[in-house]
Amino acid sequence: MSHSNDRRPQQAARRSRTPSRALFWRLFAINGFVFTAGTLVLALSPATVSSTVRLAEVPVLTIGLTLIIAANALLLRASLAPLDALATLMQRVDLLESGDRLADSGTGDLSHLIGTFNAMLDRLESERSASSAHALAAQEGERQRIARELHDEIGQSLTVALLSLKRVVDRAPEDLREDLRAAQETVRSSLDEVRQVARRLRPGVLEDLGLQSALSALSSEFSQANQASISRKVDPVLPDLSEDVELVIYRIAQESLTNVARHAHADHVGLSLTVSDGGLILRVTDDGRGGVRQEGAGIRGMRERAHLIGARLTIASPPGAGTDVRLVIPIEAERSRTR
Repeated sequence: MSHSNDRRPQQAARRSRTPSRALFWRLFAINGFVFTAGTLVLALSPATVSSTVRLAEVPVLTIGLTLIIAANALLLRASLAPLDALATLMQRVDLLESGDRLADSGTGDLSHLIGTFNAMLDRLESERSASSAHALAAQEGERQRIARELHDEIGQSLTVALLSLKRVVDRAPEDLREDLRAAQETVRSSLDEVRQVARRLRPGVLEDLGLQSALSALSSEFSQANQASISRKVDPVLPDLSEDVELVIYRIAQESLTNVARHAHADHVGLSLTVSDGGLILRVTDDGRGGVRQEGAGIRGMRERAHLIGARLTIASPPGAGTDVRLVIPIEAERSRTR
């Protein structure tokens, strides 16, 4: 009983300190101070006003009232200015762009509101990062499962069908061999497509040979499947990267090249992974039509992956001037991640 009795006054005190009540009393105090100060100034000044206002006294009253209103407006504007900044931040805030917070510049009772909003953003970003990490981990697991099934089941079945067709072609009459060979080529091309899909779903070369070899293989696959030429530049010495960071770099490069193949109509593509001052930079550029206006699920997924490793993803796509996808990974943050 004593604990519940102690909590009641605390709950009542919290209700009495709500932002709306605090703002009300702040405005009330400001107005009271301004009008009191104005009254004292008029009372103690040599200016006097008769019971019937004379024409000469009108300027005195007008000047006094103007000063009171102006002082009140300036004080109220300064006190309520953080609300405009808070509304602007609410309109532009994006949980994938971390670190966008409202600075507390000693605004009195509004400090509680600003601090609560910043704490809410911290909590939402943390929860979104955790949920995105779980979702992407589940996605990668599902990709690996599908890749194994494609390789082990469908791939093996197509291989058996291909060998069976080869035996049939050897025994078939001459007039049927051309049709059987055509069917054999269809099965062989289907087997190649299944293997390519499995490699895209599960980058085994990334696990076996590392990031540099994986990007090289990705570039080779792109050049074989598309008419656009591609130039690759990867620094021979890269900082130590965790498996998560390597996978994010690979997936963003893969998605960028997929977008180029589908939408850009480019003649040349550039893929680079270089070390610069303070960061590791992945760039995928093309000379296509550009003009990316709406971000689809692919780009949104790229941003979520970049956010998970504390990297910054920017996409510049002016109409008619190609697209430049840039991923900047802070090296210091990555070193602390790998320790």
